[in-house]
Amino acid sequence: MEIVSSVWHVFSALLVFIIGAFVCYYLGKSFSVNRGKRLSLYAWHTIFCFVYCWYVLKNGGDAVSYYYWGESTNWEFRVGTQSVEILAGVLISGFGLSFLGVFLVFNIFGTVGLLAFDGALKIASSGKSKAVRLLAALIPFLPSISFWSSALGKDAIAFMATGLALWSAMNLSKRGLLMAFAVTVMLLVRPHIAGIMILALIVSAVFDSRVSLLGKIGLSSVSLAVAAVMLPFALRYAGLGEDITIESVTGYVEKRQSYNMDGGGGVDIAALSLPEQLFTYLFRPIVFEARSVFDFAAAIDNLLLLGLSVVGLYSLFRGRSSGLGENRIFMWAYAFGVWLILAMTTANLGIAMRQKWMFVPILVFLLVSLTGRRRQAYYNRG
Repeated sequence: MEIVSSVWHVFSALLVFIIGAFVCYYLGKSFSVNRGKRLSLYAWHTIFCFVYCWYVLKNGGDAVSYYYWGESTNWEFRVGTQSVEILAGVLISGFGLSFLGVFLVFNIFGTVGLLAFDGALKIASSGKSKAVRLLAALIPFLPSISFWSSALGKDAIAFMATGLALWSAMNLSKRGLLMAFAVTVMLLVRPHIAGIMILALIVSAVFDSRVSLLGKIGLSSVSLAVAAVMLPFALRYAGLGEDITIESVTGYVEKRQSYNMDGGGGVDIAALSLPEQLFTYLFRPIVFEARSVFDFAAAIDNLLLLGLSVVGLYSLFRGRSSGLGENRIFMWAYAFGVWLILAMTTANLGIAMRQKWMFVPILVFLLVSLTGRRRQAYYNRG
């Protein structure tokens, strides 16, 4: 397989890149990202798109399989892998895009999520010290984020859904349609994670003191109705079936713990305690475990994330709040719910490094919002 093999492939890839620049420029305005940073984030993300494209052509990977399946046109719509294959097929058969061209389309999805993440961090750090604002401005440039969300596959779409859900939760009463869109997008690629989104919305509706009784009833009713339709579907996708028992859940966890143990990234998570599983999933590999450039870059990101977690949780235990009015109950419920389930069932650090970005942006926002103190003048402005 070649990255491009015709003049049209070169021209269409360039056209997709230009369209992506316009999309990100105008959508970035909606996320309150300044002009220069919109384009710099897109350019940064695109660099990793090229790197990932070259990497999978040389070493193989899921992206190659998605592209071959997309070329076959033998499609049967299902959520998960099949939805990515169909989208790739439309781009290949309908528009004649090359391998690089399809990558660049998914690169746009990932950048949209990155812009929403950056906009949320800008709000989280507003009115705080220069050091906190600088940290918040640099976090979206972490290599691990852009590497995994720039490629043909489920990760780019899932990351976009996470970024949009985060931005929606900043003002859920006015961005409910955006949240619905984020849940739908997540449903297409990872239905079980979309199910957790729905459950987190139900939890936030029940426990959020700012929501009136009538609002709680209305939001809970809608969420429960959606959950009644989605959750059985999501459970079948995850492999649990519709009849859930303690035995079936235990068997599912044990089976998932045995998967993906091959290779240097395999970890016997079944032998770890729950706190160790949570730590392993979120903060490993550490620097001393790095065996490649990619591992080392991920370890540096994890070190920063660990430091931010220590500072943020210290502030949380001291009773500090953000004062931004965001739906924190949804954020904590979603972030911890996904973290808990994935930490208990993922036995490979390579998979953990890319899948954790389905919840880490929301967790990072929460930690940054707790870090440092907001200037009194900022509160007075509001």
